[in-house]
Amino acid sequence: MKRGRAWSWILSVPLAAVLLYLSLRGVDWKGVWQTISGARWGFLAAGCGCSCVSFFLRSLRWRILLNAEQRLSVGLVFSANMAGYMGNSFLPARAGELVRTIAISARSSLSKTYVLTTALSERLMDVIALVLWSSLILLGAGPKPRWIEDLSGTTAIAAAAGALAIALLPHTESLCRNLLRRLALPSALRERLLRFADQVLLGVRAFHNMGRLLGFTVLTVAIWMTDAFGAILMADGLHLHFSFAMAMLLLTGLGLGSALPSTPGYVGIYQFVAVTVLTPFGISRDSALAYILVAQASAYVVTLALGLPSLYWTTASPRCTSSSSPDRSPAPSPVQSELESRRS
Repeated sequence: MKRGRAWSWILSVPLAAVLLYLSLRGVDWKGVWQTISGARWGFLAAGCGCSCVSFFLRSLRWRILLNAEQRLSVGLVFSANMAGYMGNSFLPARAGELVRTIAISARSSLSKTYVLTTALSERLMDVIALVLWSSLILLGAGPKPRWIEDLSGTTAIAAAAGALAIALLPHTESLCRNLLRRLALPSALRERLLRFADQVLLGVRAFHNMGRLLGFTVLTVAIWMTDAFGAILMADGLHLHFSFAMAMLLLTGLGLGSALPSTPGYVGIYQFVAVTVLTPFGISRDSALAYILVAQASAYVVTLALGLPSLYWTTASPRCTSSSSPDRSPAPSPVQSELESRRS
């Protein structure tokens, strides 16, 4: 795990440095400050409110998948989700996914493998939604950043493969079990792999219910509409005009860019995306940079305001003592342990 963290830093830091250089060269910092200092705080506060609503909707959406195996409270899922988003903001390699996984698994009878599978499947479905959005927007958008066109094409292939895997994997249970049984492995290891495969397939199978899939799809549309509306409000707060297409294209770029190896908070990546996406629409480089700095600062404020109480609640609330989950590994405060290990 330490080697993985080292590789994450080795890849993400140089990438962030290069993208920051490309984003910041030629910037008039006086112009950036003038844009920020003239902000209308009411609009910025409304944009933060949209972020809060979006986080809540994301928790409801993830809860749909988790509830396929055990009914969990909205408060528990929301707190775990916010602790995870805070982890993604301050820890490398999207470690927040592990944070929210441990938070749920420690306070339910769900295995960590199952919870992580639903979390990663949720992210995959977000990518699929972003690819669909960007494809529609790029058809009618005039100025199109070349890197988004190229990346969205590659991502479309990956998203299609992921969607196909979600559709077909649950039907391959017998095949997977037979293949694992035929491997020349120690019996204990083989049993662990079988249990792991069962939990992965169980997590993917959560989408194979029409009611859950419909609810998940409706919430996904609501989430991205809320995020787009929040982006427009943030822009209005800085006296910038964003159309809906601009807002969605920016969100698509941020979403696709976050798949790259990144430093905590996606420093460098977000600046590059904002400058390259917004300038073809007539937004100056200074204004684009001012916008993304304010948007990132607002995201930190919202994430900390919701994430810190959520982290405290998930670490202080009673843990589940059920031993029905085969890959459970108890710890006094699992989320804090994960955070401390990631920081070390």
